Amino acid sequence: MGLDDFKGQNKDELSMIEVARAILQDSGKRMAFADIVNAVQNFLGKSDEEIRERLPQFYTDMNTDGEFISMGDNVWALRSWFPYESVDEEVNHPEDEDLDVDDDDNNEDDYSDDDLDDADDNELDDGIEGQLSELHQDDLDDDDD
Repeated sequence: MGLDDFKGQNKDELSMIEVARAILQDSGKRMAFADIVNAVQNFLGKSDEEIRERLPQFYTDMNTDGEFISMGDNVWALRSWFPYESVDEEVNHPEDEDLDVDDDDNNEDDYSDDDLDDADDNELDDGIEGQLSELHQDDLDDDDD
């Protein structure tokens, strides 16, 4: 499927995601997100303002549509170009020296049972998430009815 498949169709009825798929298919290579957006805009004949309004949904669609794969550095490709087993190898994983984890920082032996008991006694004060994670005796009694 490529852009030629859209000949004779009303461009206002086409989604940005299906046009992006066709653009990548026609190019046959990875493309930067900005280049994909520009190509979609040119094909659909949309204004900068209209594209800007639709950009968040378009980016979300690319992330959730199973046919696209982010290669890192905001470069995209079609998943069908890669055998399933090689996808992780193809993706550029950024290296961040700040992400090095020191095993001593995560040692469970650093905490005593008393520390864990004290943590249970503390009130959660973090909004709805804290309230949802709290379990009260009243809640348990209601389940017995």
